[in-house]
Amino acid sequence: YEFMKEVAATGKPILFVGTKKQAQQAIMDEARRCGQYFVSERWLGGMLTNWTTVSQSIRRLKKMEHDIENAEKLGLTKKEVGVMTKEAEKLRDIFGGILEMHGVPQAMVVIDVPREMNAVREAKNLDIPTIAICDTNANPEMVDYPVPGNDDAARATQLYCDLFVDAILSGISRRTGSK
Repeated sequence: YEFMKEVAATGKPILFVGTKKQAQQAIMDEARRCGQYFVSERWLGGMLTNWTTVSQSIRRLKKMEHDIENAEKLGLTKKEVGVMTKEAEKLRDIFGGILEMHGVPQAMVVIDVPREMNAVREAKNLDIPTIAICDTNANPEMVDYPVPGNDDAARATQLYCDLFVDAILSGISRRTGSK
């Protein structure tokens, strides 16, 4: 809790990662509530370690969405718009929670360590501190700040996310209060 408060007080981004069905909605809602970033659909390998390629895909998504909005001005056919829309939806599912994240995060919150092992390894390679819910099937040594608990129940996941976000909001209010 204290670590999350400290990171939030610096104003640096925090990334929430939880792609299992029970965690997806809580991750999205709570990350948005505190103005942070999230990955809730699928973790792509290299999402952090290969940030330049990921940011190119995000720029491509933004350009596609702009082109779809201005399809008449650009003279695009219905079929072209349909194909672009379908591809944009797929990209938005993957990158929707990190569209405005500029660079790698300062910290990462992970809900299911075994399922998100690629994310944990990438964070470790980049020296990004990781806070994670560690169930009995998780190795807490892979994580900087393990939180023992059940990562399989939706209500438990919601509780953990609420606590993390409360810490983040407390850190943000401390930062804005000190200005």
